[in-house]
Amino acid sequence: MTLTLTQAWAESPANVDITASGNAIIAGHEFSHDSREFKAPRRYMVSLPEGYYGNTRHYPVLYVVDADFQFQHVSALALHLARMGKIAPMIVVGIANQGQSDYLYTTTWKSDEGEAFGGADTFYRYLTKELVPTIDRQFRTNPHKALAGYSMGGLFTLYAMTQANSPFDAYLAMSPSVWYDKMSYIERLDERLKQGAIKAPLFLTLANEQEMGVNELVSALKGYDEQKIHWQFKHYPDENHFTTALPALNDGLLFLSPDYGLDGGEMLALGDYRAVLDYFAKRKANWAGFHIEWLQAYQFAKYLFWSKQLDRLDEVLQAVKAEFPDSLTIVTVQVAKGFNIKGQAEKAKAMLDSVAKQGEASPYWHREMSLYYQGMGDEANAKRHQDKALALAEEYRLNTWELWELQ
Repeated sequence: MTLTLTQAWAESPANVDITASGNAIIAGHEFSHDSREFKAPRRYMVSLPEGYYGNTRHYPVLYVVDADFQFQHVSALALHLARMGKIAPMIVVGIANQGQSDYLYTTTWKSDEGEAFGGADTFYRYLTKELVPTIDRQFRTNPHKALAGYSMGGLFTLYAMTQANSPFDAYLAMSPSVWYDKMSYIERLDERLKQGAIKAPLFLTLANEQEMGVNELVSALKGYDEQKIHWQFKHYPDENHFTTALPALNDGLLFLSPDYGLDGGEMLALGDYRAVLDYFAKRKANWAGFHIEWLQAYQFAKYLFWSKQLDRLDEVLQAVKAEFPDSLTIVTVQVAKGFNIKGQAEKAKAMLDSVAKQGEASPYWHREMSLYYQGMGDEANAKRHQDKALALAEEYRLNTWELWELQ
């Protein structure tokens, strides 16, 4: 029997009410507040880095224009790159617009284009006087704030870069609409640079597009001394105006965190542990700084085993404590994990005991303690620590992959 398309859909197992039968996977949350500048409510979205609720650290923030269109893939990419040890974890804030007319109005300045344009100054005041302070109050932020935008949002990103006393210290402008207002932005930038250098770095991109004005902007940027403005341009000839946003953002985030992470093999090539820690220390100068996150800690622990530096563990961990104090517990736990895997239970226990005070608040510490006691045949203590690991994971709202790592 041949089914019609309607019948095939109706009988397909995919035709189910997923809201009733499935659990939502949350990428972020949407908020709303009343804006004095716009005299109306404005929306924004927030995605927090993995592990946010399990520590007291303050994080850099990436603000993204046109959030209804851009927020989900931007926040997912930031989470993924941080998880893979390519960039520092960050808070992602999506700046929502109230539809297409609002988007065009808020991303442009007054010009001959007409009354549908011209609200960039209002939008900028809203960001700097209302949204950024709101985010700083709501979440644990540090002083580093990047602004990213695509198309008209990219134009606004460039506009914000020329404003005095901007709270943003990095800019990602992807296929920006520099064509607007007869490319007058290039003159605006020139006037701004006459007043002094722009210290915030700029990442600028273009797809296989014509008449965007980006090539003209690049030509102008080449005329400035690198002490005036630090910038990088990348062309994506195989992408169009709509497909370029994701690869451009990926490269923009890597631009802000160059050479951030290392795998175990790369650490071996550097030499002894001192060379590796020196490499990490230099990354502190990146836009978002540097911490030894879970993946770096895992790779570093493997490297210590591979390079046969275990006889220097006390020396190594003292150096980590001095230079990366927030990362001492996770590094120690990963070394203990290596000992547990190798069946060297007493060495694992010694490592875990050395950070017991901090470890009590770590689900990963409790997991390794559970494995230690399990290996010793002490099921009661193994269960006690495993239960604590899972309770902390729930309290800290760990991602599903982290929950299953603790099973």
